[in-house]
Amino acid sequence: MSTNDLKRKSATPADDAAGGPTKKSRTTKQSKGKKAAQKGYTPVWPEYFNYFKVFKALNTVLAFCSSRKNFAITFPVVRTSVESLLHEPLELAKVAELKALLPEIVNFAYTPRIELRIHGDQQGGSSRRERSPDFSAFRTAGASSSRLNNVDEDEHVLVLDFIDNSRGVKSSNTGFAYALPPALTPAATKKLVERRNNRFVEAVNELLNATPADEDPVALLQSAAQDHIPLHPGAKNTPSASQTNVKGKYRTVPEPEERPTIADVIEKVEQQAWYQAQITYKRVFEAKEGQSATLDPPISDSIAQALRDSRKITSLYTHQVAAINALSLGKNVIVSTSTASGKSVIYQVPLLQFLEADPQSTAIFIYPTKALAQDQRAALQQLLCSCPGLEHVKVSTYDGDTPQELRAGIRETASVIFTNFDMIHASILPHEDTWRRFLKNLKIVAVDELHYYYGIFGSHVAQVTRRLRRVCAAVGNRRTRFVSCSATISKPAQHMRNIFGIENIEEVTEDGAPSGRKDFLVWNPPLKDPMDPSLGRIHSMTEATRLMRFLMARGVRVILFCKIRKSCELAMKALRQELSADGRLDILDRVMSYRGGYSQEDRRRIEREAFSGNLLGIVATNALELGVDIGVLDAVIMLGFPMGGLASFRQQAGRAGRRARDALAVFVADALPVDQHYINNPEELFDRSTNDLMVDLDSKVILEAHLQCAAHEIPLTGEDEKYFGPNMKDICETKLEKDREGWYHTHPRYLPYPAKHVSIRGIEEEKYSVVDVTRVGRPGGTAQILEEIELSRALFEIYEGAVFIHQGLTFLVQEVSHDTKMAKLVRSDVNWITEPRDFTNVDALQTYRIRELRGSPHRAFYGRIELFTLVYGYFKLRNKAIIDAVDLDTPPWQRETTGMWLDVPKPVLDLMKDSGMNPAEAIHAAQHAFLNRFALAADLRTECKVPEKEYKASASQRKRPARLIFYEPSGKSGGVAVKAFDHVNSILRDAHDRVETCDCEEGCAACVDSPSCKEGNLVSSKMGALIILKALLGLPIDVDLIRQQSDTVSDAFNTVVEATSVRVAEGVEVESA
Repeated sequence: MSTNDLKRKSATPADDAAGGPTKKSRTTKQSKGKKAAQKGYTPVWPEYFNYFKVFKALNTVLAFCSSRKNFAITFPVVRTSVESLLHEPLELAKVAELKALLPEIVNFAYTPRIELRIHGDQQGGSSRRERSPDFSAFRTAGASSSRLNNVDEDEHVLVLDFIDNSRGVKSSNTGFAYALPPALTPAATKKLVERRNNRFVEAVNELLNATPADEDPVALLQSAAQDHIPLHPGAKNTPSASQTNVKGKYRTVPEPEERPTIADVIEKVEQQAWYQAQITYKRVFEAKEGQSATLDPPISDSIAQALRDSRKITSLYTHQVAAINALSLGKNVIVSTSTASGKSVIYQVPLLQFLEADPQSTAIFIYPTKALAQDQRAALQQLLCSCPGLEHVKVSTYDGDTPQELRAGIRETASVIFTNFDMIHASILPHEDTWRRFLKNLKIVAVDELHYYYGIFGSHVAQVTRRLRRVCAAVGNRRTRFVSCSATISKPAQHMRNIFGIENIEEVTEDGAPSGRKDFLVWNPPLKDPMDPSLGRIHSMTEATRLMRFLMARGVRVILFCKIRKSCELAMKALRQELSADGRLDILDRVMSYRGGYSQEDRRRIEREAFSGNLLGIVATNALELGVDIGVLDAVIMLGFPMGGLASFRQQAGRAGRRARDALAVFVADALPVDQHYINNPEELFDRSTNDLMVDLDSKVILEAHLQCAAHEIPLTGEDEKYFGPNMKDICETKLEKDREGWYHTHPRYLPYPAKHVSIRGIEEEKYSVVDVTRVGRPGGTAQILEEIELSRALFEIYEGAVFIHQGLTFLVQEVSHDTKMAKLVRSDVNWITEPRDFTNVDALQTYRIRELRGSPHRAFYGRIELFTLVYGYFKLRNKAIIDAVDLDTPPWQRETTGMWLDVPKPVLDLMKDSGMNPAEAIHAAQHAFLNRFALAADLRTECKVPEKEYKASASQRKRPARLIFYEPSGKSGGVAVKAFDHVNSILRDAHDRVETCDCEEGCAACVDSPSCKEGNLVSSKMGALIILKALLGLPIDVDLIRQQSDTVSDAFNTVVEATSVRVAEGVEVESA
C-alpha cells in the first residue's frame, strides 16, 4: 500500500461550493458542534501514536498565536513554547509526521523572512490608524539544537501554522464583514483547540483503518513524513533543483517529443496525494485524420514549390480547397473552422495567384491585434520569398506604430499591407486620393478573427467596410473579393454579410484538418479538509497553479488563462513563490505572464520566447485568445469561466493542441454561481450553442458619424443607399449639408478631419505611466517604465501604498502624480496584496425621454447619468485575510454618460422589505435578467451590487435608490442605451418569461446570472428578480413566491431606499408603448 493511498481522503466533497462568499441561508442551520463518531470499527492505537500529547501541545500554542492576528507563527517561536509544555525536545520528524497525517491542514515550509512583514520599508500614503505590529519584532528564541541541514539563519524562516486558523470573531455573514478581525475569545480558542484535536484523532483512525494487515502503519507514516521535511532553499549538498522531485529522485523536464501522453498525465494526476476527485466531468475528442482535396484549377508549380519549401505543405485540406475554389469563381468566402486548421492559406494562395496574373495587384490583410499582424506578416514574407518570380513583392505593416516618414513609400510601393480597421477609418479612407493606385488594384481583402467584431465596435467596422467598398467602386474597382476567417460561430455567413454588406458568400464550415486527441476536464476545487466541510474549499487559483506546476514538470507546455489582469499577476506571483519553494528554478525561468498593459517590447519578447519553444508556461488574460502563433501548447487551464462566455471558453480551449498532438483543456471552476452552474451542467460547455454575434446596422448615431466621414471622402448621393441602407436619406437631409446639385457634404462642425471626431473603439482613455525607480540614485541606475495603465484602472491599482504586481514581481507604489500621470514604484518583496476600498455611484441626473410600459402604469426613462467613483482607502490582505487597513485621501473620479432606468414601484419595495426579502438581491438579479435578453448588452453596464456592502456586519450609510439602471461606458457613444430604451417592452417581457420558465432554482447564466458581473453574481435572488419584473410589467404577483422566499429571509442591513423622481428636461412628453 503506497503512502499516497494513506494520505488520500475518501470522503465525498459536499455539493455546496465553499471557498468564496456565499449568501446566508435562512433555512435550518447545520449543527456546528462536534462531528458524529465515524461509522465502522474504531481501531486500537499502537503505542507509537501516543505522541498525541505533542499534537495537543502544538495545538494549544498555535491556537494562542492564531488569536493574535499579527503574531509571527515561525517554527523557532512555536518550538520554544511547545518544548516548555512537553519538557522534551520537539523534533522536526514529529512535525513532518503531523504534516503527513494532515497534509491539507498543516503548513510547514520555509518562507522568505521579508514575506512575513506587514509594512514595506517605505510606507506609502498616510494611515490614520496606528500601524499594526511588525512580524520582525518576533525574533528567533533559543530552542533545542534540532536543526535542518545545519543551515545558519538567513533570509528564510521556517513557518509552522494550521491553515484553518481563525483570526477572530466574524459576522454571521461570513466573508462579507470587511473589518479588522478582533482577537479570539477564550471560548472560541477552546473550541478551536477541541476541533483540531478531534481532527487529529480522526486522521489517525483513518490511517489505521486504511492500512492492510500485512503492513505497519507506523512505518508507512514515517515514510510519508520524509516527503514533508522542509528543505532550506539555501541548503548545500542537496540535489539540484532541476533534478529532484518530491520523492528525492533525480529528473529533468522532458523535451517536448519525450513528454508523456496526456492520458498518462491525467492518470498520474489521479494518483497524487492531493487529488481528491476534483475532476467532476471528462470528455474526450478522439484524434481525427486530415481530409485532402484537389484544387480546380490547380495552382502553378511555383506556388506549389513555395508552399512546399516554406510550410512543408504538399496537399491542401478539404476546407482550404473549397474556399480557394469559391474565390476563383468570384465568390466571397467565410471559413469558420477550428483553431490551427490552416485558415491563413485560404487567402494567401489566392493572393499569390493574383500577383502571378497581375504584378500590380494589391491586398489588404486586417487583424484585430498588432501582434497577430506581425506574426502573419512574417509567414507571408517567407512564402513570397519561396515563390519564384514573387520574391520582389513588398509587404508592409501599416498601423499606428508606422513612422510618418515611411507611410508615403508604403502607399506608393507596397503590394500587401497588414493593417487594422482603425487605420482604414482614420488614415487610408480620409486620404483616398493618395491611395488610388493601391485601391484601384485591390484584389483581395482578408479579415482574420471575424468573430472579434461585434457590438458597438463591430457596428462601426460594418460602416467602415461599406465606406471602403464605396471608395473602391468610385475609383473603378468593383472586383475586390472579401475573405474572412473565424473561430466556430453560429451563422457565419450572416455575420459576414452584416460586417461587409455583401452577398454571394460561400460559407465553409466542414473542417478537413487533422486533429490530435483532446481531453477536456472540468475541475472543482476540493474541500480543504473532507472531514470538516466548514473549512470551505481550496481556492481555485491554488488548484490551477498546482496543476500547472505538475504539468510543466512533466514537459507539458501550458497556458493558464485568467479573467482579469490582476488575477494574471497574482497567479504569476503564486507560481514564483511555489516554484521557488519547490526548488524548481529551472521551471520558473521558463514561465512568463502575458497581458494587456505590457510595453510593446515586453510583449514581443514574450512572444518570441514562446514561439521558440523555450517557455514551459504562460499566464495570460484573453489577450492570447486570438490566434497569435506562440508555438506548441499542450494544455490550457482556464481559471474561472471566461467573462466572454461560451465563445471565449471555446476559443481559449482551442489554443492547445495546435499541431495535431494530443492536448488537454481544464476548466478550473471558481466558487461563483456561473462557474458552479457549469459544474452541475458540464455538457453545456460543449453542446450549447453560442449566441449570435450582433451588429447594429440601424444605429442612427453610428450611421451619422460614418456618413459625415464618407461625405468628406466623396460627396454622397441617393445612390449610396445601396451601401448605407434606408436610414441614409433621412440622416443626410437633417445632419449633412446639401448643395444645389443634390450632393451631400460633411457638416462644418466635423471639418476639417471628420474621422478624428469618430472613434470606432470609443474615446481613448488617458494613461498613467508606471515607472520603476528602484535603481535611481545607484551607480548606473535609471528609471524604467514598466507599463502604461488606463485611467479607469489606475485609480484602483496605483494609489500610494498599493502593491503593484508586474510579471509576478511585487512593487510598492511610492508616489503618484495626477498632474503628470505618473506613478513611481520601488521593488519590494512583500507577502501581501492590497485591495482598494472604494465605491461607485451610478445616478440618473436628468430625464430626456419617458416611455410607457405596455399594460402597466409604470414608465421607462432615458437620460443623463453621472458616474461617481471614490477610492477612500485600501486593505492589506494575506491569504484572503485582512492584516491592515489604511485610509487614503484621493480626489473622486466623476464622469457623465447616457443611459436608461426603471424605478421599482414603492409598493413592491415595501412588500419585499416586509417579507424579509433583500431588495438589493432582487434588483441586481433583475438587471442581469434584462441584459441577458438584450442583444447589444456587451456595450451596456449596470450598477452591480457589492457583497461586502450588501452583507456588511454593520449598517451602511450609503443608500442606493430602488432602480434598475443601465448606462453606456463613459467615452463610448453608440446609441446602445437608446436602443435598449426603444425596445424596453419586448426586453422586459423576454426577461420575465426566461426567468419564470427557467428550470434552475437559485438562478443561472440563462436567466439572472452574468459571466461579466464584476461582483460574481453573489448578491442575487431569482425570485426577487421575477417579482420586480412582474411588477414593472403590471402582472399579478403570486403571493406564494413571497412565502417561498420568506423561508430564506436575509438579515442584511437595508441598503436600498425608494427611488425619487429625476429632473425632466423641458418639453419631454411620455411616448406610447
